[in-house]
Amino acid sequence: MFLRACLRLKKLEYADLNKRFYSYRNVLLLTERDFFQDLFPDTARPQITKIFENSPQTIYAGFDPTAESLHVGNLLVIMGLLHCQRASHHPIALLGGATALIGDPSHRKTERSQLKQSLVQRNLEAIKQQLIRIFENHQNFLWDDKLHKRPLPQLRIVNNADWYENLNIIDFVNQNGRHFRLGQMLSRASVQSRIEADGGMSFAEFTYQVFQAYDWLHLLRNYNCRFQLGGSDQMGNLMSGHELISRTERKTEVFGLTLPLITNEEGDKFGKSGGTAVWLDQEKTSAFALYQFFIRRPDAEVEKLLKLFTFLTLPEIENLMTEHRKEPEKRKAQTILAEDVTLLVHGENGLKQAERITNALYKGQVEGLAELNCGEVQQTLNGATLVELLAEPDITILQMAMKAKCFPTEGIFSIKKYPSFKEDHDVFYFPADAVRIITAGGFYINQKRSQNIAEIISHGIHVLRNGLTILRVGKRNFYIVRWLK
Repeated sequence: MFLRACLRLKKLEYADLNKRFYSYRNVLLLTERDFFQDLFPDTARPQITKIFENSPQTIYAGFDPTAESLHVGNLLVIMGLLHCQRASHHPIALLGGATALIGDPSHRKTERSQLKQSLVQRNLEAIKQQLIRIFENHQNFLWDDKLHKRPLPQLRIVNNADWYENLNIIDFVNQNGRHFRLGQMLSRASVQSRIEADGGMSFAEFTYQVFQAYDWLHLLRNYNCRFQLGGSDQMGNLMSGHELISRTERKTEVFGLTLPLITNEEGDKFGKSGGTAVWLDQEKTSAFALYQFFIRRPDAEVEKLLKLFTFLTLPEIENLMTEHRKEPEKRKAQTILAEDVTLLVHGENGLKQAERITNALYKGQVEGLAELNCGEVQQTLNGATLVELLAEPDITILQMAMKAKCFPTEGIFSIKKYPSFKEDHDVFYFPADAVRIITAGGFYINQKRSQNIAEIISHGIHVLRNGLTILRVGKRNFYIVRWLK
């Protein structure tokens, strides 16, 4: 939060540029941030610019509720809607309560498992609440009505199941199916890749582009929505919508904007941490884990990510990167990135919690961990082993470490070399690795190095007031001890 406060002071130096980035209606200026991959039609840039500049437009993006949470990969599309909202345009988030039952084949090697309608509905409600929360956090913490002299247009959330549930299939095919051409549908990259695969492509998946195309037509007729925003993998579906509308609404032109597919240095899809998705739901990925995901971005990625996932102006980013390059070990750029994303996704309380836990784990300020319950600590230390131990008198650090299974049991080491042990202890032999690592300084209790294997565990020193002890072996091997009375 301190870095954000310092940066806010520097915004005054760029007042004119802020007006351009925060208030200018021409969303295509985001191209300067490498925000867009393609426009469709690709010759329409002058026309799109003129339309944006003349009046507020309505722009939509779709989210199929195939999981109970959106992930970081979806966040760029949300950022696109937010940028449009900041430019006085009207954002629509379309939730695919109907299309999720079919499954989008784009960028998939196999067909999605069929989802029950009840599960889709639960997922839809969860994602709806996530979107509401993110847009509220943006308005509360990253936007100022007084500074910009205007309120933000409200987000509209719609569910395509609302217009499909009463449609007659014969009428639908009769009225819309005749406008699609099989040659064009078969030419889509998402279709070609699946047809050539061993498993082929089902008719259900093949029709997905028809339904997404009709979604756009419905939004155009009901909300005058002329723009669709989506990832680069949605170009085929977007083209189908454009073709349907060009044949049914001849006097209205519509346009598509696609966003780049973000990858890390290794070329892997952005939004994965150790092969696991980084979710926007606090219950699946904690605010701390989200914060740390962005803190750990390498220097080669951070400038690009600042342009895509923050609302800092380009001069502010340039200034920040200049400061960062002077002392890269302080990770100033990554810290601002992590702060802004966490603030947007989880709000001020989520950011404070993430910073408090970060200070506890990496700066020795354990008070933050003491304020959490066992479940919150487990979520924070995702992957940590939870062990329940009886609070016995006179238990030593070494005994606790072995009971918590912090070390393997191979390679016995005699305690006779350590005369400080009392002869009446019930354990007389310990693994060599445990003794060696602890005495060498590779063992931590509540983020403080502990090297005395014979030290007795004390409630006020080694046990936090929430009844937990956090053990760490090396840099990232965590164990949570919950003490039983």
